[in-house]
Amino acid sequence: MQRGHLDDLLAFVAVGRERSFTKAAAKLGVSQSALSHTIRGLEARLGVRLLTRTTRSVSPTEAGERLLQTLGPRFEEIEAELAAVRELRDKPAGTFRVTATENAADTILVPKLAPLLRQYPDIKVEIMIDYGLTDIVAERYDAGVRSGEQVAKDMIAVRIGPDLRMAVVGALPYFRKRPEPRTPQDLIGHNCINLRLPTRGGLYAWEFEKDGRELRVRVDGQLTFNGTAQMLNAALAGLGLAYVPESMVERDLAKGRLKRVLEDWCAPYSGYHLYYPSRRQPSAAFTLVVEALRYRT
Repeated sequence: MQRGHLDDLLAFVAVGRERSFTKAAAKLGVSQSALSHTIRGLEARLGVRLLTRTTRSVSPTEAGERLLQTLGPRFEEIEAELAAVRELRDKPAGTFRVTATENAADTILVPKLAPLLRQYPDIKVEIMIDYGLTDIVAERYDAGVRSGEQVAKDMIAVRIGPDLRMAVVGALPYFRKRPEPRTPQDLIGHNCINLRLPTRGGLYAWEFEKDGRELRVRVDGQLTFNGTAQMLNAALAGLGLAYVPESMVERDLAKGRLKRVLEDWCAPYSGYHLYYPSRRQPSAAFTLVVEALRYRT
């Protein structure tokens, strides 16, 4: 195969993944018109249309999807091998891309990775905050961080933190106007601060467990955020009840800025795990990051 033809296939994979000529062109560092010309030339040589174009979107045809599913993993394997070769230098280097929740980034990733990054200046870490169940393979992340129950069975999972608990909290002024909820069902009458999940656009249902009984309550309230830090700030301002990780509110509870309710309904659950595809070929930098994050009792 001629070198130019390989470049054309790489261009097609970029468009197919991004579902956009504009985004793919920016990623490849070429003009949109040049990229469009490249794809048309590839389709002409193959004698089949690979992409369906509209004024608002780009999507692969049946033939295009087949080619994308075939080429994508192979190019990723080549990129991984090239990265592994680069790691044979004197110092480990490379970029580690990971998706995690805000709390996991603040309490686990940043504190544990700080010493590693000071020791290895050529290692870079890109942390993307996301509360949805992101497909790390499709989005080309090296790894993701979620609680143990959320990790898919076909992934390698490494525990990076202790068991967790959630907490329902509100400011003292809030409780002066409303009675404390005694059961999860009592939340129906409260102004609760919701979390919007990006994956499906739905609202997160608050999860409770007591004496083997599990409940999921879809609460209602005036405020909805897509991050827990903003939910906590709203609760501190007396604007409603928040359902957040216990570690986020320990200091505010100790200082009396917040009051906790339904504590007996918030059971511990499996802590944060780093997960990544089993077929991934780890580089030296990847291995160092995993070992730095690994939970040790």
